[in-house]
Amino acid sequence: MGQTSIERLRDYLGQLPPQAQALLMREFERAIERGQDVAVATLVLEQLRKVVRSPEADAPPAPRPEDDVPLASRSGDIARFLFRPIEPFLVDGNAPTRPGQIRRTSLMPIWQWLVRDGAPDQAREFEQALGTMPRGRDGLPPEPPLRKLQAAVADAIFRVTSSSGGDNQRTLSRIGAPNVIEDLLPIGSVLQARDALDGVAGRLPMSMRNFADSQIESAVEALNVPTLQAPQLLPFALSLLMQRLMAPWQIIRIAIRMAASDDEVRVAATPYGMAVTIALHDLFCLAVNLRTDIKRGQFANVGDNLKALHDGVRGLRTELDLRQDSTWGRQLASIRAEISNTLQSEIDSVPGRVRRILRQRSDKDILAGARIDDSEVDDAAALIDFVAVCRTYASELAINEVTLRTYSDLQQYVEKATEALVQSLRAGDLRARAYRQMQAEAAVRFCEALFGREYASLMSRSVENALAAERKSSRSA
Repeated sequence: MGQTSIERLRDYLGQLPPQAQALLMREFERAIERGQDVAVATLVLEQLRKVVRSPEADAPPAPRPEDDVPLASRSGDIARFLFRPIEPFLVDGNAPTRPGQIRRTSLMPIWQWLVRDGAPDQAREFEQALGTMPRGRDGLPPEPPLRKLQAAVADAIFRVTSSSGGDNQRTLSRIGAPNVIEDLLPIGSVLQARDALDGVAGRLPMSMRNFADSQIESAVEALNVPTLQAPQLLPFALSLLMQRLMAPWQIIRIAIRMAASDDEVRVAATPYGMAVTIALHDLFCLAVNLRTDIKRGQFANVGDNLKALHDGVRGLRTELDLRQDSTWGRQLASIRAEISNTLQSEIDSVPGRVRRILRQRSDKDILAGARIDDSEVDDAAALIDFVAVCRTYASELAINEVTLRTYSDLQQYVEKATEALVQSLRAGDLRARAYRQMQAEAAVRFCEALFGREYASLMSRSVENALAAERKSSRSA
């Protein structure tokens, strides 16, 4: 593979979300272990590690027995190996998590407790094994001692979470904050069920564009493992499946399939009703991210987020028979209201931003050397594009009226303002002409967003003709 192809591969891998990168890394590591497509897997794995700056790839060689290095100095490496099965389920930040997610910030306090009180002997034993046994070709430690450590850690977690009483509460309080304690049992469950979860990941396709009947049946078969039917583990299996879906909201289809009905009461009565709760939580988080991006003036991902929200809301409304007064029905209504309020307040502000740029002023009000800030024009153009995108998804997101009204107002105002600016270029004061030209160029840009490139090109020629006619008139005078 040539250098250009490798760079393309690295760029593609770099665009994947962190969870997808971790998932790919695990899949290619298993392929190497099985001896399948070793050359391709090794190449992709190497590029993945460069993209994510994998600590395993950058780690120093395993210490020799004679290297008297204390456990604390290598605890970071050991913790990464220990928690490797947790990676597909990690989320950043301290925001509320849903079933099937674990906070990344919980790992370090739990590891410190394990080394101190939970399983110190097993951690030391694994450290010694790292020094005496060779690493694999992929830089991972030997499996037997790693599995032994993971089993011991799971047992320690189950012991501390299953007992009760004042002593147990004091022990839990020493481990970490309530958020950390909340993640403790899920971490133990995932470590204990590592093989079952790996089996699901290995049987599912890497990507499912449309979660249709045949793929639903395959997913049901992959998830039909007794270990994974436990309430603590099923959300993680569903999360693995969700990560393979191009449209994550389609996870609800497996719940509908298991209930053999789209009635929300029957769906909620099955363990797989958890899939609907997961889909609603992720839609809510997407709506919050949309609001954050808009408040920061970051519109690069707004179109994709709006489409995902639109498709998700429509999917839940059409494929599930939801009652308005039910828990799920109220959650979906709340999500729609959050989206509508976020978008409506921003949409209402767009015409004023455009008018401030294109507003006609008298010659005496335009100071010599006055300019229009390019960033202000860029922001206004991005907002016009934003309104256009909102118009595409308006009906499902409860913003149909405000979007249509605003878009129509923008079209009428920009069309008239552009014509007026062209006329002012023909007969305006020389001192104000540079400013009016900047206004006209901004208007042409807005025309392209509202009416298309052909109309904008026509207006651009009108501006050029007006300037040429004015220059000819000046020379004649």
